[in-house]
Amino acid sequence: MSFCATELEARQAIARASEWLRASGLCQIRADEVEIALAEAINNVVEHAYSGPEMGSIRLLCSLRATHLDIRICDTGVPLPQNRLPPGLAADVNVPRADLPEGGFGWFLIRQLTSDIRYDRCGLINHLSLRFAFS
Repeated sequence: MSFCATELEARQAIARASEWLRASGLCQIRADEVEIALAEAINNVVEHAYSGPEMGSIRLLCSLRATHLDIRICDTGVPLPQNRLPPGLAADVNVPRADLPEGGFGWFLIRQLTSDIRYDRCGLINHLSLRFAFS
């Protein structure tokens, strides 16, 4: 599916993808995990790749197999810094509540919920590939 990189359309696309996963027989717990990772990744595109005045689009491709689910998110926004995935380290939460970081949890969650993650910049297109292995 393709959709405009807006908060509303991203939310609707994530909901449609989640409905498709559940209708395809993915168990509730795994579908919830995929939805969390997908929401983090797509919201990153909306917030960071298209942070300028120009509106862009996002393409979402899903392939469900017996052993795994592959999701590819494509956009023409700005590339990730240094054309690499962020490390996704856990934020330090052992600090006073007022000092808790506002962000920095997304890439950690994505890395924890996926079995493999890859990023490629091909020409002007960002490709983020997420794999969710089933046991």
